Amino acid sequence: MKPGAPLAERMRPKSLAEYVGQKHLVGEGAVLRRAVESKTLPSIILWGPPGVGKTTLANILAVELKRPFYSLSAINSGVKDIREVIEKASGGGLFTEKPVLFIDEIHRFSKSQQDSLLGAVETGKITLIGATTENPSFEVISALLSRCQVYILKNLDEADLLRLLHTAMEKDSFLKTKRIQLAETAALFRLSGGDARRLLNVFELVIDNLIGDPQVTDKVVLEIVQQNPVLYDKAGDNHYDIISAFIKSIRGSDPNGAVYWLARMVEGGEDALFIARRMLIAASEDIGNANPTAMVVALNCFQAVNAIGYPEARIVLAQAATYLATSPKSNAAYAAINKAQEVVRETGNLPVPLHLRNAPTSLMKDIGYGQGYEYAHDKAGNFSPQEYLPEALSGKKLYDPGNNAREREIREALKKIWGDKYGY
Repeated sequence: MKPGAPLAERMRPKSLAEYVGQKHLVGEGAVLRRAVESKTLPSIILWGPPGVGKTTLANILAVELKRPFYSLSAINSGVKDIREVIEKASGGGLFTEKPVLFIDEIHRFSKSQQDSLLGAVETGKITLIGATTENPSFEVISALLSRCQVYILKNLDEADLLRLLHTAMEKDSFLKTKRIQLAETAALFRLSGGDARRLLNVFELVIDNLIGDPQVTDKVVLEIVQQNPVLYDKAGDNHYDIISAFIKSIRGSDPNGAVYWLARMVEGGEDALFIARRMLIAASEDIGNANPTAMVVALNCFQAVNAIGYPEARIVLAQAATYLATSPKSNAAYAAINKAQEVVRETGNLPVPLHLRNAPTSLMKDIGYGQGYEYAHDKAGNFSPQEYLPEALSGKKLYDPGNNAREREIREALKKIWGDKYGY
């Protein structure tokens, strides 16, 4: 008889020896393996895509270290919950080993929620393990980030995925009763996208739909997956795939694709505000200055959806989605901030030119702060051709207007006032 739990859950590893992938972190001599062996695990942030083993690794580390383990989800926990768990975890000195507090999706915590962790982490009451799919540099406050080591988890490679399949066939109580012939794996690997959980879910779906001694081929896998679409799971993998298809349809100027994937999310009960938030991002990232009104439409959509909710919210979402999809596109603003951040990382903290600095005290004025600054509104055309970048970056073009009607006008205007300085 088939067990009730999904295959991915049944195959969840219980030790580092069973853990698949992330050899750069847990392989022989790797940093987390050494931490376990020396019993000196610091507070850490595990950063990586869904399904690569962040939660599993956190559990295994606590087990291997023989430490008490506490877990919170950032989705449904507040400051009060954090303080209660920290108090319980600290145990009033009852524990001989420092407890581990695992926080899933730590990037969803607000600043105040993250602040509430600082004292316990710094004083050593707990060892924090946070898991995130988002870049912690942007989503975790600097004070907490400075107290944690960040480790990046990667998508599993084909060797790892193949090992998972063979292990499942050999050890799972249900699968090992079947004489499975794993003839081809390319389709399984492609559908998994390096995600262990998705791989095992698809594999289980395929086996469940084959009679007798299952022979797994690429053709069989694709036919079964297409004929048996996985129900939309707003807390799982399909959530990420469908929102990705939705945003890419908007980016690709296909209102038909956009409204189809929107309907899939609406029918699946996806949070309307989540969809509206993603459209806000797309309005800036993919449309930007080619049509600044797109941001206004997306923001109004977010506010309207927040006010009315389902079922009427689907109409507002559809209007915004089709508007964004049919708008002219530009990622120039997105590219500009990416380039600017890259320059900052390469050049460090370059000094602010003296003429751009405020001079609130007489001492600052005496040493040149603010001297030579020209107030643009006092100049013809409200423009002064003074330097606005650090000296080392003079003439560095970061914003390159896109090739659309509005940004071509912007380019011409910039070329007119700046001449050859930025190469517009």
